[in-house]
Amino acid sequence: MVISKKKNLSLINKIEKIIPGGAHTYSRGSDQFSENVPQILTRGKGAYLFYKKKKFLDFGMGLRSVNIGYAENKINQSAISQINKGNNLTRPSEIEYEAAKKLVNLIDSVDMVKFTKNGSSAVTAAVKLARAYTKKEYVLRCKQQPFFSYDDWFIGSTVIKKGITKDTIKKTIFFDYNDIESIKKNISKHKNKIACIVLEPAFTECPRQNNQSGCCSNKKCDRAFKKKSNFLKDVGKICKRNKIIFILDEMITGFRWHLKGAQFMYGIKPDLSTFGKAMANGFSVAAVGGKKKIMNLGSIDKKNRERLFLLSTTHGAEMSGLGAFVETLKYLKKNDVIKKNWYFGYKLKNEMNSISKKHGLINYFKVLGPSCSPYYVCKNKKFEISQEFKTLFIQEMFKHGVLIPWISICYKHGNKEIKIVRNALEKTLKVYKLALKKGAKKYINGKIVKPVFRKFN
Repeated sequence: MVISKKKNLSLINKIEKIIPGGAHTYSRGSDQFSENVPQILTRGKGAYLFYKKKKFLDFGMGLRSVNIGYAENKINQSAISQINKGNNLTRPSEIEYEAAKKLVNLIDSVDMVKFTKNGSSAVTAAVKLARAYTKKEYVLRCKQQPFFSYDDWFIGSTVIKKGITKDTIKKTIFFDYNDIESIKKNISKHKNKIACIVLEPAFTECPRQNNQSGCCSNKKCDRAFKKKSNFLKDVGKICKRNKIIFILDEMITGFRWHLKGAQFMYGIKPDLSTFGKAMANGFSVAAVGGKKKIMNLGSIDKKNRERLFLLSTTHGAEMSGLGAFVETLKYLKKNDVIKKNWYFGYKLKNEMNSISKKHGLINYFKVLGPSCSPYYVCKNKKFEISQEFKTLFIQEMFKHGVLIPWISICYKHGNKEIKIVRNALEKTLKVYKLALKKGAKKYINGKIVKPVFRKFN
């Protein structure tokens, strides 16, 4: 796959003059990709992206928002049918009520739901509910999980603190995933100040169970999470004991780990949950839902009670997105999408690791994590995780027709796509091996990709 570097850099310069950061999500910015990846894309279909007439296999899948495939006809048609009904009416729409009923009936911990357009708004709404319900202000959030919201309560806890008040910064504190003692220590230190604990159920590893942590890497996770104790269940117990609201962010895990969410798989019922990304196969839908006694704080029918202004967005229940959600749910059930995606991820992971072993690189390049959402690790000759080698990997894979900034699986990935990855990886790892001997910079054409969360450009 060859894209003119000069033309691509020209596009980057033009876009960044009128859009801060060059994109409306920092994860889509030019500093997240090797310079041979096109700055602008034309369209997507199935598991593929197009830049004008050039086609390439994709594993970015709309920042993990697409779990079936780009431009799936039935889902698009469902959205279009809602557009033809007006898309945004003066009062709640029928599809709004239908979508809410389906989510409440599906997710065991959800009694009430509010829709919005992005995950950041949903998680911040959950935090607001927790603070109002507990009358406490501190947020205890998982340190290892990369993103919860663009709002100040979260961004102030990263290295990018510019524009955020000191009082806001000090009220978000950290704990470590799978380390229940780090939660206990924070609760002891900030006695009766913590409103909520915010975390994803899993990402690069599963919740610790007895002495087991990490990931089993099986085709389908077979640990008895529902029957036995695990880290997430322990979090729930601590929250209940200390009157802290348990917020589970299922932006990534929802509609991927299990149709009822990772919370069902791990046998927990959080106080509040947030969903988004894959729930509408790329359409803009997110949600916050949970126990009625908490969600009801956003209601308007309680007399003589001080009001909480929860979510109020003109486009929060846009009919096209909710139509897409209802159809996506139907498609996931009918085609057993989640089971198939687990199996494909297992197969892909084994194939990529097998090729890496063959080249003697398994200690430098490896695919890990839950089979429904694997991730790769690129290391330098000192066995350190390396942005340089990640850049080289993205660059070389794209040269051979595969865009893989991370691994996000969709239903349209299949045996044909495994073959494309195999061919690209064989060629990529030959260059990777040379780079370990002679240095990655010698083989990289352009800038090194950077972490999203960094203090300076």
